[in-house]
Amino acid sequence: MAAGGGRVVVGVSGSLASLGALRVAAHAARESGRTLVAVLAWEPPEGEALYVRNPESAWAAQCEREARARLDRAFDEVFGGAPQGVTVRRRVIRARPDRVLCAWAADPGDLLVLGTRTGPRRAAVRRRVLARARCPVLLAPAPAFPRWERRALRRATTGDFEMPA
Repeated sequence: MAAGGGRVVVGVSGSLASLGALRVAAHAARESGRTLVAVLAWEPPEGEALYVRNPESAWAAQCEREARARLDRAFDEVFGGAPQGVTVRRRVIRARPDRVLCAWAADPGDLLVLGTRTGPRRAAVRRRVLARARCPVLLAPAPAFPRWERRALRRATTGDFEMPA
C-alpha cells in the first residue's frame, strides 16, 4: 500500500477476530506510514434505551473503565504493548460500533479494518459498516479453529504462546 493521506481505523472488541484485525491494521499502517486509530465502541450492557430510563453514572463509568482495559489488553495480547514503528491513537467511545467506525473512517483516504467472525451480531455490524463506509474496508478473517479449541483459546494468555528460552 502506498503512503498517502488518511488513517488506518480498526474496530477492536477483544474477540479473536478483532485481535487479528488489529494485527493486520498495524501492518497496514506501518507499511503506508499512516496513523493507526484503534476504536473500541461500547454501550451499557442493558442498552441505551433502558439506561436512559434509569441512568446510573457510576455504572456507566465502570463500563467505560472496563472498555478501556479491554482495549489495552488487546494491544498487550497482540503486540505485548504498543506496536513498533506505528503512531497509535486509542479511542474508547460510547456508541454503536458501526456508527463510530464509519464516523472515524469518514475520509476517502482512510482504511477501515474489521475482523470477521460468525454470529448474528457481528454480521449485523459488518453489514451496516459495509453499507455506510466512505472509505475502503479491509475484512480480516479470524483464524478457523474447532469449537473445543476456541473454548481453550478464550482462557489462554499470551504466556501460553511464549517459546521456551
